[in-house]
Amino acid sequence: MTITQLHYVLAVAEYKSFTRAARKVFVTQPTLSMQIQKLEEELGVQIFDRDQKPIALTEIGKKIAEQARKVIGESERIYDIIDQQKGFIGGEFIIGVIPTVMSTLLPMFLNNFIKKYPKLNLKIEELSTETLIEKLEEGHIDVGIAATPLENENLTERVLYYEPFLAYVPENHPLSEKEEISPEDLNVDDILLLMDGHCFKDHVLNLCKAHRSLDPQHFELKSGSFETLIRLCDEGIGMTLLPYLHSLNLNEEKKKNLKVFKEPKPAREISLVYPKIELKIHIINALRETITAVVRGAIAFEDVEIISPLQKA
Repeated sequence: MTITQLHYVLAVAEYKSFTRAARKVFVTQPTLSMQIQKLEEELGVQIFDRDQKPIALTEIGKKIAEQARKVIGESERIYDIIDQQKGFIGGEFIIGVIPTVMSTLLPMFLNNFIKKYPKLNLKIEELSTETLIEKLEEGHIDVGIAATPLENENLTERVLYYEPFLAYVPENHPLSEKEEISPEDLNVDDILLLMDGHCFKDHVLNLCKAHRSLDPQHFELKSGSFETLIRLCDEGIGMTLLPYLHSLNLNEEKKKNLKVFKEPKPAREISLVYPKIELKIHIINALRETITAVVRGAIAFEDVEIISPLQKA
């Protein structure tokens, strides 16, 4: 059994095709097939059910693939150990970021991080929370920046900051005269939401559910951006909720429409998320140090109530 054979197993398991998997690992299809067959003969089991279309792991194959991920991860830690010993922070490093964090947090730290670690080949992907988790578990990204807790036993979460919610309430709205608001003030039929797939939508729904029952189907106006929601609010269609960092980009006129919540302020928890095997942990630590140094000056740690990003039944 070799590490290369295990890589081939994971490639076929992911792409469900010997031909596509061979392309991805840069070998010919006959070479890949032969190596997997040799592994099956050595182990005395069938890893893949070749009769299924597309090709699928057998039950024992699923267990072998799960262990292969662990073995490959541990083997790659050897390079981490050497890099840490040398104090080297470089090579390819892939970060996945959820959309509602991407637009506000990235400009705050990215330039500093690139300048501080010029030997890093940094790649950043904007991903939904669900896709981010999948890519972390499959080893396609090194770390994620997401709203937590995610309640995933395979992942480690390290909090970066707590980001309070603000209400964007236009003039002539029933809440416009209030200095501070509370979750009990929210009218669930009146809040404009992001589209499905944005965890901030689930934050808002969970905040409302914590204080009154609601039927999510009442929410019919949905958008992919906060900017669109704000424009709709300005047209008198309703109100919306924003994460605090997004409010910093508003002009002074629009900031007049912001309302803070009474303490404990509802907030989301933003964390670095990565597999428990902790590959490239020295780079993850460097990333965390850079982000927290920047965010510390932008967000005060107040009395907050963390709202879950997970969909609640």
